[in-house]
Amino acid sequence: MRISPTLSTYIGRQFLLCFLGVLLTLVAIVFLFDVIELLRRSAGRAGATAELVIQLSLLKLPKLAQEMVPFVVLFSAMIAFWRLTRSHELTVVRAAGVSVWQFLFPVVGAAVFIGALVLAIFNPVSAVFYAKHEQLEAQLFRGRSNLLAVSPTGVWLRQAEGTTNSVVHALRVSSQDFELYDVIIFTFEGQDKFVGRIDAASARLEPGYWLLRDAWVTSPDRPGRQEREYRLPTEMTRERIQDGFAAPETISFWDLPSFIRTLEAAGFSAVRHRLYWHRSIAGPLLLFAMVLIAATFSLRPPRRGGAMRMVVGGVSAGFVLFFLSNLVAALGQSSSVPVVLAAWAPAAVSTLLGVSMLLHLEDG
Repeated sequence: MRISPTLSTYIGRQFLLCFLGVLLTLVAIVFLFDVIELLRRSAGRAGATAELVIQLSLLKLPKLAQEMVPFVVLFSAMIAFWRLTRSHELTVVRAAGVSVWQFLFPVVGAAVFIGALVLAIFNPVSAVFYAKHEQLEAQLFRGRSNLLAVSPTGVWLRQAEGTTNSVVHALRVSSQDFELYDVIIFTFEGQDKFVGRIDAASARLEPGYWLLRDAWVTSPDRPGRQEREYRLPTEMTRERIQDGFAAPETISFWDLPSFIRTLEAAGFSAVRHRLYWHRSIAGPLLLFAMVLIAATFSLRPPRRGGAMRMVVGGVSAGFVLFFLSNLVAALGQSSSVPVVLAAWAPAAVSTLLGVSMLLHLEDG
């Protein structure tokens, strides 16, 4: 029997109402805890006003909401199915000859549509807000903004040594030993007083200094001089420079491919950004799996204690999936497993698991 459009609309509307309720509830809770944590971290810091703390939390909220979407879909689908089962509406639907796969279709369609909407529209908006959050947070808690920028013209680094600031530019980088090539360094006293320029064939980052080779050192009112090796003091480390990259969450899904190409052309590893891009694409499939897993816990006939078992089972499944997804992502980021496998495996395995559990429950 083919499910009617009226029934599909009704079931889909029940799921969407639960989705909005769960989303708003979880967002409010997360916002409250995030504000409390920021107040704790900013205690005693100059300029850390309550307005700034709330602004930081609001700027971060879209990113947190995006990360919560799989769990929101899981919990909202469980609630919607449980309510329809408890009111015996699904019992009547099944008695009319509608299979579980048919009345799951509107919920699955709504979940996949939510995933596509998050990916195509909400993700770029979230990236803009989170980039602003990262900038404000760096200024408030670390006293500096981003150290590094990558563009088609090369790599730009900014460092400070006492009252002297330096801007380092290189056309390309060796990511293995972190050596810069075709280097130009501008040095400033204070913020804008130019005091010198260094052109070098290469610069290697050593503990406490840059080791420049074949350097030409010039400064105002002084003749330039050639140095075979020149040491420029720095507090930079490879870890600080690597952390200075724009986080993948601060870049729109549509702009990530070009950023990845630029990053790799400059000689840096783009594994973290490539992994994030693939995980974003796999988002709709993960939401589809969440609906199937929710159905296995909430479509059983109501019995005493059934609601508690449903809640415990659903929450446990959600957190196990979250843990395994992060574990596989960490393996992918460390290049222990291929990036594509690390990104797609959790969603694919969850989908197969959900289909298998439903087949066993309904047709077994």
